[in-house]
Amino acid sequence: MEKTFYNKLVRDGIPDKLRKKGVSHETHIASEEEYIDKLKDKLTEEAKEAVEASKEELVGELADVIEVIHALAKLSNITIDDIEPARIKKLQERGGFNGKIILDWS
Repeated sequence: MEKTFYNKLVRDGIPDKLRKKGVSHETHIASEEEYIDKLKDKLTEEAKEAVEASKEELVGELADVIEVIHALAKLSNITIDDIEPARIKKLQERGGFNGKIILDWS
């Protein structure tokens, strides 16, 4: 059987699932630097999947995005409670996205 190379961050339970299915695989534990890089890659991957998701798939894809955000925040000793005031401040200063405003040119 031909190997497929991924070199990407996966959820903690994936190796066990592969093992239980009898799928040969190899993993390693990321260094701190690699972990940060792979989390950022994963955020991009999950955001892209959310963009491409159908209405039915969107909840699950957004959950994946939020999971990566939680991991990045934890790694930086930031809590979700730390993020919320920053979100609210930006909302108050710049507004949200509910107005559906598209900037055509500036």
